[in-house]
Amino acid sequence: MNISDVAQQTGLTAKTIRFYEDKGIISPPARAANGYRQYSAKHIDELHLIRRSRLVGFTLDEGRELLAFSRDPQRRSADVKAKAEQKLVEIDEKIKELLEMKQTLESLTKQCPGDEGASCPIIEGLCRNG
Repeated sequence: MNISDVAQQTGLTAKTIRFYEDKGIISPPARAANGYRQYSAKHIDELHLIRRSRLVGFTLDEGRELLAFSRDPQRRSADVKAKAEQKLVEIDEKIKELLEMKQTLESLTKQCPGDEGASCPIIEGLCRNG
């Protein structure tokens, strides 16, 4: 199948698919006599795995590692689970940071009169050290 078929089936753009190929993330497709890439069901599976891993927070390099696990018949599910659990810890940390950011910004916003005056607790709060 051609790249536009793959793009339609995976929800990725042709540019993204070529990028993943150029970076060696997916296995290289065969080339037809005319030089066009010929993708298979294996490529669809690889691209789905990469796309879905990105949607749940894994980086591209982590997605590459998960793809390597998917290709390894000797993989241990414990290793895959450990990666997923580590990602959950990172996501929890990021959520905590975002909540702290939100609380700080909410507090500063509540202090600001939002009027025509120059005094602005938001600017003053952002200028303070610590």
